[in-house]
Amino acid sequence: MIPSYAGERADLMIPSYAGEGANLTIPSPHRGEGGRRPGEGRMPVYYPIFLDVKGRRCLVFGGNHEGERKVSYLLECGAVVTLIAPEATPTLEALAVDGKIEWHKRGYSPGDLAGAWVVIVADTGDKAANEAISAEAQEGNVLLNVTDVTHLCTFIAPSIVQRSDVTVAISTAGTSPALARRLREEMASPACDCLRWAELGPMLADVRREIRSRKLHVTPEQWQECMTEDLLELHKMGRTADARAKLLAALEAKAQTSRT
Repeated sequence: MIPSYAGERADLMIPSYAGEGANLTIPSPHRGEGGRRPGEGRMPVYYPIFLDVKGRRCLVFGGNHEGERKVSYLLECGAVVTLIAPEATPTLEALAVDGKIEWHKRGYSPGDLAGAWVVIVADTGDKAANEAISAEAQEGNVLLNVTDVTHLCTFIAPSIVQRSDVTVAISTAGTSPALARRLREEMASPACDCLRWAELGPMLADVRREIRSRKLHVTPEQWQECMTEDLLELHKMGRTADARAKLLAALEAKAQTSRT
């Protein structure tokens, strides 16, 4: 991701795919169906975050292709994944054989959520199991996504667009997955200019590390002032090193000005 210089936390940056399509957004426990608080009308309100699932136990119910997608992304994010499903796709079976996931060849059983941090129900065909999993998640304060069954979820995951180190999350709070998908597809299109800075993400992160290691004080506003269009042009011409040098010099000048 392009680094933020005020407020972005390195431990809250892991996207996930569930529901609309990668932030995990957690509704308040005081909301009703669809994430609504009493008296708020029809518009759900969610708090968007990126979760670090590395080393945490995550549970997926369902060995279908949706379950495969969820498991694969959780593994990519470093999660410790347990799959609960009577049957599984060949890919999931191979992951279990290779020891990359733990697979229990059965359906839901009470107590399955013990010790889990995030739970995703990918196969929602058993409504009674969905309700039981939701009840156990609420009792144990476990983050739960039941795919496309918003009122049973304690988080939904929006559509995402990824380019280089940048992840953009899009959510309609579960009200219109079709709209979220359309926005994602338009933003991901090569014709969209809205993510043109994303390709500079690694360079910006590298410069930030140097600035911090040298203990130079640069405000978020000064960073924005130094991120000029000519940096993009240099990068497009293959002169990323020149863009880096230009940015670093500008930031150094800002830091010197701040000292005087």
